[in-house]
Amino acid sequence: MSEAVTSAAAPRRVLVLTGASRGIGHATVKRFSADGWRVITCSRHPFSDKCPWPSGPEDHIEVDLADPANLAGAIEEIRGWLKADGSRLDALVNNAGISPKNQDGQRLDSFSTPLDVWHQVFQVNFFAPITLARGLFPELKAAQGSIVNVTSIAGVRVHPFAGTAYATSKAALASLTREMAADFGPHGIRVNAIAPGEIDTSILSPGTEKLVDALPLRRLGQPAEVADTIHFLCSSPSSYVTGAEIHINGGQHV
Repeated sequence: MSEAVTSAAAPRRVLVLTGASRGIGHATVKRFSADGWRVITCSRHPFSDKCPWPSGPEDHIEVDLADPANLAGAIEEIRGWLKADGSRLDALVNNAGISPKNQDGQRLDSFSTPLDVWHQVFQVNFFAPITLARGLFPELKAAQGSIVNVTSIAGVRVHPFAGTAYATSKAALASLTREMAADFGPHGIRVNAIAPGEIDTSILSPGTEKLVDALPLRRLGQPAEVADTIHFLCSSPSSYVTGAEIHINGGQHV
């Protein structure tokens, strides 16, 4: 009589995602959820009933990334959730970012950006990603996980709409990605970045259509295309990719 062979189900993969409430973040939640991942979303807004993914309210943390104390509390809350479920952390995607404008809705340049605004932008766009990565390091290491930092086309060239503080914070985040890849790699954690260009979301600035006319692909990118690239960087097909920054911009950087 042969013995029945049983195998334990593979543990559900877990993603922590910042900036999940719209655009690229929203598309990323849908992409990972469709692949069976548990997605823990982080946003300064409460969970919206317009978000169609399962277990959304239960796996959402309202956190202000501009407030270091609030962020520290959120990290401990996430760690508590993972410990309670016996879960590891397979991926961290640092998608949240801010780019303040002046009172007329125009970009803030090197002369007009107040220093307190500069500090706020760097806290959200630069310091929050490394704070999250360091705070969730044990869980990422246990899973041999992946970190994806969302930079920008504005990090490599002067952009007509993105402000100076935003651009320099994204350039710094790209450099940080390389440093993190070197530091986290020996622990089995891969760290990469994506640099979106003109993506068709609700936050596009008026006049973007003029930029599109000059792109080699002559069209806006779709949030789902960005989400697919993020998913690739968090999955086994990219298992030997680390320290990279992938441009998702229709050739805007060339």
